[in-house]
Amino acid sequence: CPIVQSPEPTAETVAAGVLLFDEEDRVLLVDPTYKPGWEFPGGVVEPGEAPAQAGVREVAEEIGLRLDRTPGLLLVDWEAPRPPGFGGLRFLFDGGLLRSEDAGRLLLPGSELRGWRFVTEQEAAGMLPPTRYERLRWALRARERSTVLNLEAGVPVG
Repeated sequence: CPIVQSPEPTAETVAAGVLLFDEEDRVLLVDPTYKPGWEFPGGVVEPGEAPAQAGVREVAEEIGLRLDRTPGLLLVDWEAPRPPGFGGLRFLFDGGLLRSEDAGRLLLPGSELRGWRFVTEQEAAGMLPPTRYERLRWALRARERSTVLNLEAGVPVG
C-alpha cells in the first residue's frame, strides 16, 4: 500500500496516535495493510498542524469517527532513529469511550486498514511491535494516574 506517507520522510517525524476505549476498558487497535503488526489509530503530523488535531484528523480518516472533543495528552515518546525509520516524537492521546453502537459504525479504508478490534493490555502484547506495546503500556499507566508521561525510547524520564 503506497499511502504510508507522501512524500517519503527524510528526517525525524512527529506522529500522533489516539487511544479509544470500549465499555470494558479495552483499547482499539487497527491492522494496517502497509506494515506488519497492529497499530493505534493515528499518523504523521502535517507541517503547521497541532499534534492533537492531527490525531483527530487521522481518526476521522482511518476509521470514519469524528471526535467531539480534543483528546487529552497521555504521553510523548522520543523514538530513536533506526534505519529504515527516521525516529522522532510520538504523541499518544486519550480519545475516551467509544460506545458499542458507535464502534459498529466504524469505516475502514480498504487500502490502508484490514480490520480493527478492542483488546486488553495483555492481548496487545502479542499484537503490537515491542516499541509500540511499551508506549501503550505507559500510556495506560498515565491514564490510570491522570498524568502525562515523558518517554525517551519507551522509558519514562524526568
